[in-house]
Amino acid sequence: MESKEFGWKSKYIDEELKIRKYGTGGKAVIMFPTECGRYYDMENFGIIKVAKEYLEKEKIQLYAVDSYDCQSWLNQEIKPKERAVRYDNYVRYVINEMVPFIREESGLPEDEKLMSMGISLGGYHASNFLFRFPDIFDMVISFSGKMHLEQYIGDYLDETVYFNSPMHYLKNLTDEWYLEKYRESQIIICVGHGQWEDEMIEDAMELQMLLRKKNVRSWLDFWGYDVDHNWSWWCKEWEYFLDQLFPLEQD
Repeated sequence: MESKEFGWKSKYIDEELKIRKYGTGGKAVIMFPTECGRYYDMENFGIIKVAKEYLEKEKIQLYAVDSYDCQSWLNQEIKPKERAVRYDNYVRYVINEMVPFIREESGLPEDEKLMSMGISLGGYHASNFLFRFPDIFDMVISFSGKMHLEQYIGDYLDETVYFNSPMHYLKNLTDEWYLEKYRESQIIICVGHGQWEDEMIEDAMELQMLLRKKNVRSWLDFWGYDVDHNWSWWCKEWEYFLDQLFPLEQD
């Protein structure tokens, strides 16, 4: 499948990260890989192949990106405070460099919002970007999303951690500007009941409850007890939601 590859050294993280684009039109989707994943994982594990017809019919255009997990939340060589700073710099890279690049590359108008999609820890990234920047994103799909940061940094909490932890800031959020934008967004949380999904089930239920208390609707979709925490199932889930969100039969 044809694709374009891009990369530049970010002024925010002083490192070159890669992006691979698929498609030429439709909803722009930023895709965050699994823990410490790379931009080519979405293609190598079949996620891009599943979307082939949707790409060809310009329903969507996909931007598979590098994670920054091993340099930030999972970096055991630095203290939690510095891990949080590094992650926040990654957020700045995405918002201030990647998003403008995607708009220019795709010819998207300034008022057209993007979609975020992520898997496992990438599901946390995808969710965090929509909740922090609902003026930029209006759709999110989190597959088996890990939403708690405690497993990486323990009970450490400062302002930077707080504002990158949806489980913290959503609980106390009262600003109607954000809440109204959430209510206008499509929020999808999908998790299986199979192996290695127990933690993600708890996170998904907690996230939906936080949103429900704010009168924000979300689509929480539990899959079966044979649905494990692996790429073969994430491909099936992705295929299902593509059909729900961007039905081909309308053409």
